[in-house]
Amino acid sequence: MSSDTMKTPRRKPQQLRGELRMAAMLDAAGAVFAESGFDAATMTAIAERSGSSIGALYQYFPNKLTLARALREQYGEEMALRWSGLIAEAAQLGVSALADRIFDLMIGFFDERPAYFTLLNATLGYQRSADARQRLRAQFGAALREKRPEMPVEEAQRTATVALQIVKGLNPLYAQATAAERRELVAEFKLALTAYLRSRLHR
Repeated sequence: MSSDTMKTPRRKPQQLRGELRMAAMLDAAGAVFAESGFDAATMTAIAERSGSSIGALYQYFPNKLTLARALREQYGEEMALRWSGLIAEAAQLGVSALADRIFDLMIGFFDERPAYFTLLNATLGYQRSADARQRLRAQFGAALREKRPEMPVEEAQRTATVALQIVKGLNPLYAQATAAERRELVAEFKLALTAYLRSRLHR
């Protein structure tokens, strides 16, 4: 793929109809990526699934990589919104309930967005911004300090970082597991997160 193609800016929707069309294209891309994988998916199949012409698809997304990156960015924003809502309630939840809610959030997202793992494992050159990752850690750290107000900020940030890494560790295992194995894996990760948070918060 040439560098000129990679640099071609995609068209941005100017009105509601354009936004809806682009959303339909992204949804179609998610379905095709989930069914076929990133490498085997084609722009033609995505255009057909979205009910758009191939020319219209290329107007918004000049190539498959641009489309995949846009979808990956959308998933990141959706996940961030879900986390923000949960973190806002974290101080009122017990540790076990918090661990349950965190993994329930993750599993719900995986089920709704089956292309997530496909894009996570594809070479897209996409990386979520450091600011977004730090914002999530800061929000989670603040929620932990509400549970244990005497916890120093640095410790809360470190605890949040480790806790989020535990959660992230589920991703590759979950992607490869059978349905029955997934239930067992989630239960084990809930135990691990609950034990870790209790050790840091109940002191």
